[in-house]
Formats: sequence, structure tokens, C-alpha cells
Amino acid sequence: MTTSRRRPDHEVREFETPPSLPQNLQKVLVDLVELHLQGKQAHWNLVGTNFRDLHLQLDDIVDTAREASDTIAERMRALDAVPDGRSDTVTACTTLPAIPPAEQSTTDTVDFVTIGIYAAVDTIRSVHDDVDAADPSTADLLHRIIDDLEKAAWMLKSENRKI
Repeated sequence: MTTSRRRPDHEVREFETPPSLPQNLQKVLVDLVELHLQGKQAHWNLVGTNFRDLHLQLDDIVDTAREASDTIAERMRALDAVPDGRSDTVTACTTLPAIPPAEQSTTDTVDFVTIGIYAAVDTIRSVHDDVDAADPSTADLLHRIIDDLEKAAWMLKSENRKI
């Protein structure tokens, strides 16, 4: 018995990606890659009170940023766009402020990394409405990343909070 594939009564079309969508996702990608790299830099050069717990917490933040950058890059590929995470591109395009290249106290590290997280979130929020208008499915990915990063920032900045 042979089965035939029934063709749909309507034309099936691939999603046409507006040029602004990959451009906006590229902005998010470079900031997430930079956040991942800065988190490792901070992790390696951390000294001071509560070192071990903060060292481990930075690993979690690095994992969150790395996974988020992979999610964005893979979404770009699904949309037939080419993600660019090369170091020269990241350096030229990131909105994250630089962190010092030396040992840093746990207190200063908390501040540096928290600022970096919020800079990445600001980039995501700045492109969100355009992404949502172009492709709500991709905007859903941005929602999850914002939620994950803001939770990480809250937990991190609580290390320095005084009441």
C-alpha cells in the first residue's frame, strides 16, 4: 500500500527575516559574549572576603551569558543570518564598560560584573520592541534572557548591599 503526501491547500512559505532582526540580534550577541568573557576575567582575578562563594557565583553568571549567547547565535542561524562573535567584532561593538585587567576585591568585582549585566540587559531592552514587531518568537527568547540576567544581577549585587 502506497501512501501519498497530501499537499497543503495553501502555499507554505519560509519566514522572511527583515534586515533589522539579525542586526538587532547581533547587538545582543556581542554584549552576551563580552559578559561571558568579563565574567571569566573577574572569576580568575577575584580576591578577598567571601572569595569562594563569589568565585562559584561568577561561574553561574558566565554559564548564563554563554548559554544565552549560544541561544541568540543559533536563532540567528535559524533565520539564515550569520552571527559574528569574533573577538575583534565583540571589542568594537560591545556596550559593556571595560573591567580592569588586575586582581580585584570581591566588593569591586560585584560592582563591575553587576554593571556589565545591566549593560547587556539595556541592550536587549533597547532592541526588544523592534524584535517583537519583526518576530514575537525571537522576542520570547529575549524575555527569558532578561529574566535570567536580572535574577543574576539581583543575587550578585546583594553581596554588597547594606541595610
